[in-house]
Amino acid sequence: MTAGPIQLTEVTSHDQLQAILGPPTRQAVIKERTFLSELDKQWLAASPFCVMGTAGRDGTCDASPKGDPAGFTLVLDDTTIAIPERPGNRRADSLHNVLDNPHIGLVYVIPGRADTLRINGRARIVSDAPFFDQMVVKGHRPRLALVVDIEQVYYHCPKAFLRSALWAPETWKPDAAPSQAVIAKNTTRQEQTIEELERYYGPTYAERIYD
Repeated sequence: MTAGPIQLTEVTSHDQLQAILGPPTRQAVIKERTFLSELDKQWLAASPFCVMGTAGRDGTCDASPKGDPAGFTLVLDDTTIAIPERPGNRRADSLHNVLDNPHIGLVYVIPGRADTLRINGRARIVSDAPFFDQMVVKGHRPRLALVVDIEQVYYHCPKAFLRSALWAPETWKPDAAPSQAVIAKNTTRQEQTIEELERYYGPTYAERIYD
């Protein structure tokens, strides 16, 4: 028996959405700033990871993880930061998006903390600058970096991390999904065996992440 179409009640207007959610709290409104405070700079110095959101000219979106030793995002001044671009698969989806649409959203995470720091702004791609020398990791100097002119800064409340119990080790189940080797075998590396892929993604993989 074929199931019928799912019946959806869509929200199609800002007024309808606000009527369901109610007005934002005063704290949610006033927390937004246009510059980095000393507390924000301390957060960036301690954060080894962020999620970068961008969108292309046609509105298609991308969210990419970015990680490096804590403090990888350099504070150039109170309204400008710089993020190194490290070797990857060379799709460079985020960078292509920035060329078409400079608007960018960043969420900075500190492991073990349930609150996060959000920075929104406009990004530029640079191929060299004096501060590149401060971005050297394990002898590798980045070939590119994003310079972000800050437009909004604020902290997210911890509810999402608390609801997910993200930092609670007793909830971790890394084997609940197929291994990286199995995923690669079924998607991008079908010509290789599982044994070959397990070796490839094994302990030595971490030694190659800056190559």
